[in-house]
Amino acid sequence: MSSLPAFALFDTAIGTCAIAWGPRGVLGTQLPERDVEGTRMHMRRRFAGAAESTPPLQVERAISAITAILHGERPDLSGIALDTSGLEPFQRRVYDVARTIPPGATMTYGSIAMQLGEPRAAQAVGVALARNPFAIVVPCHRVLAAGGKLGGFSAAGGVATKLRLLEIEGVVLQGQASPFDGLEHADAPEQPSLFD
Repeated sequence: MSSLPAFALFDTAIGTCAIAWGPRGVLGTQLPERDVEGTRMHMRRRFAGAAESTPPLQVERAISAITAILHGERPDLSGIALDTSGLEPFQRRVYDVARTIPPGATMTYGSIAMQLGEPRAAQAVGVALARNPFAIVVPCHRVLAAGGKLGGFSAAGGVATKLRLLEIEGVVLQGQASPFDGLEHADAPEQPSLFD
């Protein structure tokens, strides 16, 4: 991989996503903004000086796996190298646990805190996941609040996007009405419907 950071946009079932990389691996991913240009501008703000570029092979593989997840497939994303050098140790530990949650499964903020040996740190786990720079690869959408409640989601579209991601993976939450009832997974909604 080049020593300079770069990024690329790529199409998925939920809209245009993005990925940034550097010499140590993936620097970040981005779920769709309102439109393609919004996603591009968000990446330029997040990764100042990064050029839009053709991804190297390792990043192409990551893009293929992310695209597959968003089409309801279940590829293993654990081999995607992430550059976590700019993160706090607690964030890294939270993301390591979150990466063990397979598609179609969920975990709570509290159960991640328990796995970390810090049972009172559920709120800190939530804060770390709200700052997750690696959406989908670190599947923060699979982490719920106590009692199976959705909790928050910091990506564009908020909890509607989180619910859509869980729905694609086949997760059914008790008492949650989907904003996408009646849509087939293969027929993803028009991108703006994620933000209504």
